[in-house]
Amino acid sequence: MKRYLALLSLLTACAFAGSLAVAAPEKDPLKPRVPKSERGAAKRLKPPYGSTKKAPADVIAEGKRIFEGEGTCVNCHGKKGDGQGPAGKALPIGPRNFTNCKFHKRRKDGELFWVIKNGSPNTPMVAMVKPKGPLTEEQAWKVLAYERTFCKDWKK
Repeated sequence: MKRYLALLSLLTACAFAGSLAVAAPEKDPLKPRVPKSERGAAKRLKPPYGSTKKAPADVIAEGKRIFEGEGTCVNCHGKKGDGQGPAGKALPIGPRNFTNCKFHKRRKDGELFWVIKNGSPNTPMVAMVKPKGPLTEEQAWKVLAYERTFCKDWKK
């Protein structure tokens, strides 16, 4: 019985310690992720709804559903968008922290869409748009509209 209680205590302590783990810091949060040779074209890309600053509420709501569902974004970026999702805690480079408003103000919609579509070079972020990922381009634009809402100052 003492062995069982000791083992149970050890397992409880390990589970508690694991729940306290935090993701590694994201790498160079303000650095562009789109390769220089493609950055100009990426910056010119526009969402089908015009701009993330003017995204309709239904687009943002659908983006949230995709972010938390089939997009699997929540696994790394977390429900709060702070890069503290359960899978993100196991990565050597932390996922993007979407609550960082400095990051949002530096990046154009097209640049962020490019990263969702193609992945982020030299980070664990993989391509999320078909054929490599689960999302359509339309869904990726909706996710981007939702990701922008993590910065409370974005629409100002």
